[in-house]
Amino acid sequence: MKKSNRHNAGMFALSVAALGVVFGDIGTSPLYAIKEIFSISNNILELNEANLLGILSLIFWSLISVVSVKYITFIMNASNHGEGGIMALLALAIRKNKSKKNRFLILSIGMLGACMFYADGMITPAISVMSAIEGIEFITPAFHDFIIPITLLIIFGLFWAQSKGTSAVGFLFGPVMLFWFLALACLGIYNIMQAPFVLHALNPFYAYQFLTDEFSVAFVTLGAVVLVVTGAESLYADMGHFGRNPIKITWFSFVFPSLTLNYFGQGALIINNPSFIKNPFYLMAPEWMIIPLVILATLATIIASQACITGAFSVSRQALQLGFIPRMRVDHTSENQEGQIYLPRVNWILMIGVMAVVLIFQSSSALAGAYGVAITIDFVITTILASFVFTQIWRWHWIKTLAVVMLFLIVDLIFFGANIIKIFDGGWFPVLIGLILIFLMSTWKKGRSLLFYKLKDESMSIDVFLKSMKTQLKNRVKGTAVFLTPNPEGVPHSLLHNLKHNKIVHKNVVLLSIRFKNYPHATNQNFIEFEKLPNNFFKVILNYGFKDETRVPRDLKRCEKYGLKLDPMDTSYFIGKESLIPQPSSQMFFLRKKIFITLFRSAENITNQFYLPANRVVELGSQVLF
Repeated sequence: MKKSNRHNAGMFALSVAALGVVFGDIGTSPLYAIKEIFSISNNILELNEANLLGILSLIFWSLISVVSVKYITFIMNASNHGEGGIMALLALAIRKNKSKKNRFLILSIGMLGACMFYADGMITPAISVMSAIEGIEFITPAFHDFIIPITLLIIFGLFWAQSKGTSAVGFLFGPVMLFWFLALACLGIYNIMQAPFVLHALNPFYAYQFLTDEFSVAFVTLGAVVLVVTGAESLYADMGHFGRNPIKITWFSFVFPSLTLNYFGQGALIINNPSFIKNPFYLMAPEWMIIPLVILATLATIIASQACITGAFSVSRQALQLGFIPRMRVDHTSENQEGQIYLPRVNWILMIGVMAVVLIFQSSSALAGAYGVAITIDFVITTILASFVFTQIWRWHWIKTLAVVMLFLIVDLIFFGANIIKIFDGGWFPVLIGLILIFLMSTWKKGRSLLFYKLKDESMSIDVFLKSMKTQLKNRVKGTAVFLTPNPEGVPHSLLHNLKHNKIVHKNVVLLSIRFKNYPHATNQNFIEFEKLPNNFFKVILNYGFKDETRVPRDLKRCEKYGLKLDPMDTSYFIGKESLIPQPSSQMFFLRKKIFITLFRSAENITNQFYLPANRVVELGSQVLF
């Protein structure tokens, strides 16, 4: 009994915590969704009872089909060793796919998904915070001119605080969002009581009737209806933090009912008071409640934005480990929680992007089109990547896979089609950001591959090196030299340069390669590959998962069980520092090479990435015609 109580208490704690991280994005959609639906395309949708019931029915069944069925029932079962998110799904989809053509296709789709995630990461904080701050107009219209400055100030404070970590205030996230969803539910119930007929919209017939009666209008409207399911991808992305069950329980028992009640309450409000369509969320509340509601909404949007930013950090680290972006600094902001990280470069670039979005679009309404395009592309990509998981990992029959995937794709593509027509109405922004990022990511990926094979072709095999250096290997100096190399079968260029210029070989020589696998965390069984070579040479490969912390000196201590003991004060790390000189070639356009070289030069030093002791690192430079 006691054990059961402890389990229930633990599940409750996780569920409350999930409220503050997982459901922030989708939980703040009521701030703007209904307003945008009825104002889309210069109020193309007439506010009457039939249309209202049709819209409410579409909202309800979109939440069921996209969130409850697609993500919670199916996608969240695609666990990559407990982890979720677009990069984890990409790694899972490619794991057992040996076809080069298929791997290239999956990688390309995954990169596009990651790019859309970043575009979403710029839009979410902007639209969420702006929609909350816009509520101050209901306190007094004189505050209108302060909306943009206050939004920018909050955004700056939000990004400035990232380096401090979220553990200090994280415990507040869950309770704040608990109050937020309670407020959504209570406001919804209060307004539904004024027009209870809106509950008829639970019947899917009204959605069907709305779509078939005037399809052209309904299709355009779907571009705004999708706003109610934005944030569905966060459920899957944050699965590694909380597990599937707490997210599932919280959604069905609390979040979904609260959202449904609030949307239906807004519908009841505007059918009785059509003029309230300008901002139905805040007008649901009594006048005395406006100020507390604005404060609560602002806190909720800050939490939603915080979750989006930390999600960008997680995706960036995964992309870094998988070789999609250049090396960059990763700071751990918590000693106890491995997932709490801070990437300074990503943080400030994202902040500039979010502020640019606010200044370009000026209002949450203007941003709705851009938001819809980003999120629907992400939906389509998730479904496509999931199809590879269904067939390759779950071993589904192709007929079963096709049936499920087509059902998801029909919904995804309808939402995508309804949003893509808004390409000139804000939709251009995520497309532009996506194209820029996928160009940079593909350039980095291809450039790194070309550089790797060039250095590999120019390297000497270890066996040949050891045979040719027999006489010189007799005169050794004390200590251990660790030479880092991406090619475990060849002699590191840094070793050859050290021998050529310094004319010394250490007593112990470790040829160290770092590999990143397509699973989150390495196990003890497959972490170290160790081979003892002649003349006190050792070949070591450290296999990291894409979410592992790469503390090389710490992890090399595990080699003691193989007979290799490393004295930290007697061990030096040698790193090759290549200076790339671009050369015309058919493998990559010259301009693209220049961009790759710029990215290469901007990459974080290996010393920092692998936590090497700075006073024990030797960099040996060389020029490479690339």
